[in-house]
Amino acid sequence: MPAKVYATALVGLDAAPIEVEVDISGGLPKTIIVGLPDTAVQEAKERVKSAIKNSNAIFPRSHVAINLAPADLPKNGTHYDLPIALSILLNSGQIFFEPKDKIFLGELALDGSVRAVSGVLSMLLSAKEQGFKKVFVPKENSREASLVSGITIIPIKNLYEVIGYLQNLIKIKPIQAIDWEEILSTPKEIFDLKLIKGQESAKRALEIAASGGHNVLLSGPPGTGKTLLAKALPSILPKPTVDEVLEITKIYSVAGLLNLNKTMITMRPFRSPHHSSSSVALVGGGSNPKPGEISLAHRGVLFMDEFPEFNRSVLENLRQPLEDGVVTVARAAATVEFPAQFTLVAAQNPCPCGYFSDPTKPCICSPSQIAKYHKKISGPMMDRIDLHVEVGRIEYDKLASDAGGESSEEVQSRVQRARDIQTKRFSNLPGLKTNSEMTIKEIKEFCQLGEAEQAFMKAVVVKMYLSARSYHRVLKLARTIADLEDAQSITVTHLAEAVQYRPKVE
Repeated sequence: MPAKVYATALVGLDAAPIEVEVDISGGLPKTIIVGLPDTAVQEAKERVKSAIKNSNAIFPRSHVAINLAPADLPKNGTHYDLPIALSILLNSGQIFFEPKDKIFLGELALDGSVRAVSGVLSMLLSAKEQGFKKVFVPKENSREASLVSGITIIPIKNLYEVIGYLQNLIKIKPIQAIDWEEILSTPKEIFDLKLIKGQESAKRALEIAASGGHNVLLSGPPGTGKTLLAKALPSILPKPTVDEVLEITKIYSVAGLLNLNKTMITMRPFRSPHHSSSSVALVGGGSNPKPGEISLAHRGVLFMDEFPEFNRSVLENLRQPLEDGVVTVARAAATVEFPAQFTLVAAQNPCPCGYFSDPTKPCICSPSQIAKYHKKISGPMMDRIDLHVEVGRIEYDKLASDAGGESSEEVQSRVQRARDIQTKRFSNLPGLKTNSEMTIKEIKEFCQLGEAEQAFMKAVVVKMYLSARSYHRVLKLARTIADLEDAQSITVTHLAEAVQYRPKVE
């Protein structure tokens, strides 16, 4: 009778339980694996054969059929090695245990050692939801596994140790869940806002962006501090919650970007892809879809320096994620959805030479060159950016002064208060965390205007030719500005400040 051991398969950021069935029958020695395995899974039979032999066990000299069910779900990765080996040993009568409520994960080395695998956090959370009681993970994945509580997690070093544990010959201490309060309160290294001299208007724009999750475009001559401002933004964002840490870490785990020294992402991510990046690198994809840069920046910052130098088709791929907060990657084998709720910070020069807006250095670009440069970014893309900020040259007195501005800690306290107001406001709306995520329905409910405010916005729409999207983005931005002042209603003052961040030409 076939033996059955449980594993998991990654499907995007989630995981599904997999039944690893083995049937050993008479005939010429041959091992086959079925159930839509990829090359890594097909090669498991050679790793498993050597690992069993080097763990004081015997690999059957018969026909070994291995089925990974359900058969219509693609199987990728090396974490099937351990469950395949245990299913073979169980079917051949070399070990005896009840596999019903257990899941096994791990890649086997030829000597029987168990190596770390990617996506452990997603697999553990899925196993917990599916009702499994015990999960066996590689010892190298212990820190990542400690993020999950409410399920018994057994760290293992090699196949021999697993066999001994299942036979009650060896005792292994389960992994203890971490102390979240201690982890999240540990000081982190940040780039402090006070290190940037001057640029008060740009810092104000970043504070508003951090408070409401709004997108920012920094435009100015080279060397004025656009990159430094972008790098300082994570330091004023609210500290991530436990749920957000799990969410972010899960993405990095599935992408294979966690290692022994970095098994948990406790800071909001800051991603800065090069302008030569492809659409797949930015959005995600591949034959086995993996998260791209926009998903790796989830709940953090995506910084795109030299914004117009990105390929236009690459930039256009951002339009839907910026609007919806998710990206759907469709491939022939599977369709997966990755979260992409990030704050975009783009930086650009005003012209190809960079000095069109500089009062001291003359621009050498022709009007046609400048127009062509700006046309590299489409109108709909610019329309999705809430704050358009001019970053000018810093005067020498400010640059040489020892006096610093506000620290990131001071600004972050105001940002946190504004976020707390939004959390309370959206408490009955699951999935909604910031003002920038509001749809038209929420805008009508939370951004109501008085008569004076309506008259002001009517004049603005007529004079600036605002699109419907721009109009709603101004309202969301004004709502955030009001939250920073702890104001119940949006006033003309809030609207006026929000309007000044729109581009001069819509």
